[in-house]
Amino acid sequence: MIRVAVTGAAGRMGKTNIEALHAADGVELGAAIVEPDSSLIGADAGEVAGVGKLGVSIVGSLQEVLNDFDVLIDFTAPQATLANLAVCAEAGKGMVIGTTGLTPEEREQLNSFGAKMPLVFASNMSVGVNLCFKLLAEAAKALGDDYDVEIIEAHHHHKVDSPSGTALSMGEAVAGALGRDLQECAVYGREGQVGARTKTEIGFATVRAGDVVGDHTVLFATEGERIEITHKASSRMTFAKGAVRASKWLAGKDNGVYDMQDVLSLRD
Repeated sequence: MIRVAVTGAAGRMGKTNIEALHAADGVELGAAIVEPDSSLIGADAGEVAGVGKLGVSIVGSLQEVLNDFDVLIDFTAPQATLANLAVCAEAGKGMVIGTTGLTPEEREQLNSFGAKMPLVFASNMSVGVNLCFKLLAEAAKALGDDYDVEIIEAHHHHKVDSPSGTALSMGEAVAGALGRDLQECAVYGREGQVGARTKTEIGFATVRAGDVVGDHTVLFATEGERIEITHKASSRMTFAKGAVRASKWLAGKDNGVYDMQDVLSLRD
């Protein structure tokens, strides 16, 4: 039985991760962590998540529960994730990370921990989204430079980063297949007299509204036709199930930074 801890346990994604762990075979909730000033410290994590009493009390510090888990699931914020990485690396724990909004420098810091511990980092844990990454690369290779590429994403009004990490990963999949550097060819929104689009740019458009869980569409368009590859998430459970699957896969792996393409055996 793999013992899994969840940080951000009182948040929307944290509670869904606990629910997914409770429903899965081969794993159990070992610990639940929230911010140190939370009023939920001491409460039963299962009751907070709506799955009934699990006998795991919520705590306000990762250090308090280092003996209670093998893998930590973290869908929090960049600085919190980096702090948790340092603690888990020192304690010999694995991590599954779904945090988005990291800067390039923070990504480098995250990657450096791969020398000390096994971790899975993905902008999106959904099995369907990760299949889309594979399909997008294949489509881009087949269509080539004759097709304009635009990426449209929508999320709920609470989301703080834009474009979404998933949209950026989709852009990276397309750019990589076309031999482009996304940092050089990405265009984030357009306003005013911007002129005609260039041949190599990859455009991003962002919607933030209501309770949209996550919609992503990549549009390939040329004279006479367009192709759209779309993924729509209607429940956070799809991300939680992927995180639980990654936690089970990570057990016993060598140190290194993995992603969901590795978990799902989608590597070429």
